[in-house]
Amino acid sequence: MKAVRIHAFGGPEVMRIDDLPEPSAGPDEVLVQVKAAGVNPVDYEIREGRFAPVSAGQLPIVLGRDVAGIATAFGEGVSDIAVDDDVYAMLPIEIGAFAEWIAAPVRLFAIKPKSLRMVEAASVPLAGLTAWQGLFDQGALRSGQKVLIHGACGGVGLFALQLARAAGAEVVATCSGADKAYVEGLGAVRAVDVETERFEDVAKDMDLVYDLVGGETQNRSWVSIKRGGALVSTVEPPDPEKARAHGVRATHYMTEPSAEQLSKIGRMIDGGDVRVILNRVYPLEEAAEAENQLQNGYQRGKIVLSVGA
Repeated sequence: MKAVRIHAFGGPEVMRIDDLPEPSAGPDEVLVQVKAAGVNPVDYEIREGRFAPVSAGQLPIVLGRDVAGIATAFGEGVSDIAVDDDVYAMLPIEIGAFAEWIAAPVRLFAIKPKSLRMVEAASVPLAGLTAWQGLFDQGALRSGQKVLIHGACGGVGLFALQLARAAGAEVVATCSGADKAYVEGLGAVRAVDVETERFEDVAKDMDLVYDLVGGETQNRSWVSIKRGGALVSTVEPPDPEKARAHGVRATHYMTEPSAEQLSKIGRMIDGGDVRVILNRVYPLEEAAEAENQLQNGYQRGKIVLSVGA
C-alpha cells in the first residue's frame, strides 16, 4: 500500500510516498480502507520536529491524525461497528492516516455522519474534537454565556463558532475583514476585524475566551474576561500570575481522541446545527503540497487528502 512517511525532520521535501505492507487488525482493532485524511497544523509541526511527543528516534512515521474510510475487518473483540460501515476517527500519533489502509483500536471510531462525503468527514475529527473539548470540557461553556473566539475562520475556529452557537452561547469572534460577513453568517453576534479594530473595545465581560492564536492576542485578552471566567488556549499556556490577578481560570490543553464526542458532533452535523467547510482537496500523492498550502496560504476551512476513488 501507499503511505506518506517522513524519514527525517524538515520541510515538505522530506515527505515520501513509500510502499508498505498492508496492515492487519489485531485484538480490539479494526482494519480500515482509508478514503480521506484531514491535514492539520500538527502534521507539519511533527514533520519539522517541533512537536515534542515525536522524536527523531521514532522515525520513519506516517503522518496524519484524521481519517475517514470503510471498516473492512476486525480482530478479536466486541464492537458496535460492523464490516462495511463508514467510519471516522482521530488517530494517535503512532498510527498515521496518510495511507491507503490503517489498523487501529476500534474504540477510536465513530460512524461517519450520513450527510457527509468521505472528504468532508475526514475534516472533522481533530478540529471538531479540539473545539468541543476546549469549549465544553475545558471552558465549561453553557447556554446563555458569552464567549470570545480568536481565529474563528481556521479549521478549529469554524467548528468552535458553530458548536458554541448551537449550545446557546453568545459568540464574538475575531477574524480578518474579508471574513467578517462569513463569520457573522455562521452565528457570531459580532465579528471583529483584527486589521482595523481592537477586540477589547467590543468583547467585554466574557465568560470564556477561546484562544486559537496565542502571543499578543492572548496577552490582550485578560481585560475581556469577567472575574470568575476562563481563558482556554490550544496554542500556549496562559500566564498563571495574570490569571490570578484577573480572577480568571486559565488552561492549555491537548486534544484527546473520543468516539463518543465524535458521535455527538456527527449528530449535530446531520441535524444541520454544524456545517463542514472544506478549503481544498488534494490527492494523497500531493500531501506535501497540501501541507505547504496549509502552512503558508490563506485558509478558510479545512484541507483534506483524497485517498481513493
